[in-house]
Amino acid sequence: MDKIKLNREDLVYPELSYKIVGILFDVYNSVGYGQDERTYQRAVATALNDVGLKFKEQVYFPLSYSGKKIGSGYLDFLVEDKIVLEIKKGDRFVKSHIDQVYRYLTGNNLRLGLLAYFAPRNVHFKRILNI
Repeated sequence: MDKIKLNREDLVYPELSYKIVGILFDVYNSVGYGQDERTYQRAVATALNDVGLKFKEQVYFPLSYSGKKIGSGYLDFLVEDKIVLEIKKGDRFVKSHIDQVYRYLTGNNLRLGLLAYFAPRNVHFKRILNI
């Protein structure tokens, strides 16, 4: 039987996204469940800073159509000007949150978003791609 070579060239920003996911687990293991989203955001910001990652918090996101502003929002984090990180508290992925991250990606011409849920027993995350 031939050995199968695992080719992960299909992953977008694998090292950076693994580092971010590791931070999410570290925060969860330290802070635990039951905090509000803002507390998790503060802890994640501290951890991102501690490992030396460049990031912006609460990044304004205007939505335009035909040159006119039709809406806006705020990303939780933009890490290294590459990855959108959105933090939620809960135990299941909600389509509206996935759609929200996807809008942030397409509206800013970014390729990868991470949607993280701080749940009762663990932190869960989903990679969202703009291909």
